[in-house]
Amino acid sequence: MTMAIGGAAGLAAASTAGSGVASAPSATDGVTGASGIVNLVQSVDWVTIAPPTITAAVALIILVADLFVPEKRKNLLGIGAVTGLAAALLALVPLNAGDRSTFCLTTDPDTCSYTADHFTLAIQLLVLGGALLTALLSLQDTRRKLPAGEYWFLLLSSAAGAALLPASRDLATLVVALEVASLPAFALVGLRRGDRLSSEAALKFFLSSVTATAVTLLGVSFVYGTTGTLHLTRIATELDSVPGQLDTLAKTGVALTLIGFAFKTAAVPFHFWVPDTYVGAPLPIAAFLSVVGKAVGFSGLVLVTVIAFPAYADVWGPAIAVLAALTMTAGNVAALRQSSTRAWSAVRLLAWSSVAQAGYILVPIAAAAYTSDDQIGSTVAYALMYAVVNLGAFAVVALVARTHPANRIADYRGLYAERPLTALTMGFFLLCLAGLPPGIIGLFAKVTVFSSAVDAGLGWLAVVMGVNVVIALYYYLRWTAILFRAPEAAVDAIPETAPPARAPAAPAPVVAAVSLTAVAGVVLSGYPQLVLRFVTTSLF
Repeated sequence: MTMAIGGAAGLAAASTAGSGVASAPSATDGVTGASGIVNLVQSVDWVTIAPPTITAAVALIILVADLFVPEKRKNLLGIGAVTGLAAALLALVPLNAGDRSTFCLTTDPDTCSYTADHFTLAIQLLVLGGALLTALLSLQDTRRKLPAGEYWFLLLSSAAGAALLPASRDLATLVVALEVASLPAFALVGLRRGDRLSSEAALKFFLSSVTATAVTLLGVSFVYGTTGTLHLTRIATELDSVPGQLDTLAKTGVALTLIGFAFKTAAVPFHFWVPDTYVGAPLPIAAFLSVVGKAVGFSGLVLVTVIAFPAYADVWGPAIAVLAALTMTAGNVAALRQSSTRAWSAVRLLAWSSVAQAGYILVPIAAAAYTSDDQIGSTVAYALMYAVVNLGAFAVVALVARTHPANRIADYRGLYAERPLTALTMGFFLLCLAGLPPGIIGLFAKVTVFSSAVDAGLGWLAVVMGVNVVIALYYYLRWTAILFRAPEAAVDAIPETAPPARAPAAPAPVVAAVSLTAVAGVVLSGYPQLVLRFVTTSLF
């Protein structure tokens, strides 16, 4: 650990030198001692870095334990993963008292690589909560279909990277966190051995992501070449006074850096991998990617635009506004085209719906370029709402898939007659996504995003959003209506004396996931201020 921390300090010192900040060696500057030996040891605030650290540590413990746990006891690994994620969530509690930072430059304690502020805590709550619900949905699958040790290690590793990213305050840590979150996700998508769809989905996901990452690294190199530093706050300072001959290089670096994060958000034109990946992946992983994967992309976009690149808001602001309009439109139009009788149409519709929702979440980020970073609160509020209801919808889809493996939308016809509570819960989730009562939190979240566009003077974007919300009502309400229609008559008549068929008992972990998301959705609809307070709170 000392060597790793020392290396980080060395890179930080090099970054400081490259950015033009003078630092004369002395016996008291924390870099060079009286003997002339460089001191690269930093103190570490373990409480601040506890959430991602606990998650990563539990992942390693599970990987090693898998070698010794007998096959009939593999379920203990899943219990350990759930416990570890719960502990990581509890580690967020002491961080709520105030902003904390660590891995700071020894020559400038105010410039740090890891910061736990309100924004970080909100995204880490979303990421770790989403990973916990994914783990609950996965407990049954790892007992029968998936290799338990590898699955839990990969899931927790991806969650650790996703939890690290919103706390990152330099481009090197951002890129590393992005890859730590992404690389295990590739393997998770293709973990169903012998499944052609799973292998194809993993390959598409991998190739698209690697290309986007390569472009992002090129952008980072341009930014570093222009500014001489990787720390976000120092980049912002340096970009304010870029010489004219470097202005084009800086603008190019800003644009290229955004591409990798735009890919993770499934923004147009980086969205084509989404439907095939969601269909080919195990359902819990599709849910994980739809929420946690997007949180990684949005938090990265927020950090690089609002903190590092405010001087070039005239570059990224219009670009993200156009991306938002194209993304929500492409997602909704594709969702409209989904046939209810096509295999996996339920998952495909949720996949295209997630693309459309990504467009809405991009709106406040674009608005921040025209007003202030206070608009970012609307993105956080919408992302938290979306995470709850989308994970709940995927939990219901996973439950229905146990009796209808094809998972067509048509399979949900008559669900109310078979499972009344499940149908009501699914209807509630769909209405939240549509922004209709009783899904009040969905309505309020859309209103805050709409208001951010209007306040920023982006009237055309607000109009595009309004049209898309109306379009989305059609497919959300169509699916909701199917839930309560009478089931189609069976081909073979059932004698009146035969007892009515009962739906098989649902696994307890899946029921727990559905229940938790339903309760969270109801509570947030009754007390939306729990989420909407982010709209009026400064996050940085």
